[in-house]
Amino acid sequence: MTPATTRPTADPRRLSGVLAPVLTPFRADLAPDPARLVAHCRWLLAHGCAGLAPFGTTSEASSLSADEREALLDALLEGGIPPGRLVPGTGCCALPDTVRLTAHAVRRGCAGVLVLPPFYYKGVSDDGLFRAFAEVIERVGDDRLRVYLYHIPPVAQVGLGAALVERLLRAYPRAIAGMKDSSGDLANTRRMLDLFAARGFDVFVGSERFLLENMRGGGVGKGGVARGGDAVPAHGGLHVRPHRVGALGQDPVPLVEHLVEDLHALVGQPDLVGVGVHQRPPHLGALPRLLRGVQLTADVLDRLLHRGQQWLEQREHALRGSRGRLLDGVGDSDRGHGGQPSEGTR
Repeated sequence: MTPATTRPTADPRRLSGVLAPVLTPFRADLAPDPARLVAHCRWLLAHGCAGLAPFGTTSEASSLSADEREALLDALLEGGIPPGRLVPGTGCCALPDTVRLTAHAVRRGCAGVLVLPPFYYKGVSDDGLFRAFAEVIERVGDDRLRVYLYHIPPVAQVGLGAALVERLLRAYPRAIAGMKDSSGDLANTRRMLDLFAARGFDVFVGSERFLLENMRGGGVGKGGVARGGDAVPAHGGLHVRPHRVGALGQDPVPLVEHLVEDLHALVGQPDLVGVGVHQRPPHLGALPRLLRGVQLTADVLDRLLHRGQQWLEQREHALRGSRGRLLDGVGDSDRGHGGQPSEGTR
């Protein structure tokens, strides 16, 4: 692939909506369970997710071999998951593994790939990181390739700064599609938005706590691209899309905390607890306490989604009632013609 210096026009292949990170189910012998993975992904898409991001941090991707990741992606596609709704993680420490997984995803028609930097060696230079990403792009050599840089320094301990992003965008403006910023640093997210969003570089956050701020700044949502719709699930929670954010006021955290409380209550009901959850070492017991030792059934998640929807509707109703009481308290002298509030009180 020959490096270019101009950003292409809008790409119709870009996903919109919300991409959910996907848990990888393991059997008791710690082998991946393709059938359960397919069923889980079908459920996520059926409940409103625009796309899926398997083989990232939530998926324990670094505990999977390249063969397993290829086989699981094939299982998803053979199970009817549309490739255009998948952005699988393909970043590995070894360059040949990253190239192999990335090329496989592109050949199978995936919408994009989420690529970690090679993260074993610490303190590497931007020159080294640029060369790593450039080698992947050049060796895959396919104009359909769309790379989402995966910036997660709390885990990888190797970050992707603005200077590196600028350099990659200049060299490969078509291939470099955006970034998932899981740094937990809102100032970094704002910087990426300010510098690159206008050039078609999609920036999205890894935490619900920054969702509204990200969208207000021109970002594209949480865990994926969010541009419309309602509320959708993502591995046990809800993502609130832009036209519903008025119900949350300034902060989505109350909804998140509300859902966590509901989840604790639901998993306490014996009839809703499914089979055991298994993780590969060294992450034994690394699941959140409320999920440890159980798998939530579809019934649990359906009830959780319903309760979250009810909470949003109640919040919106309360806000409408507050606005009505405010207008009822406006005196006649403050109203314009026809009993409407004057400009100063709107």
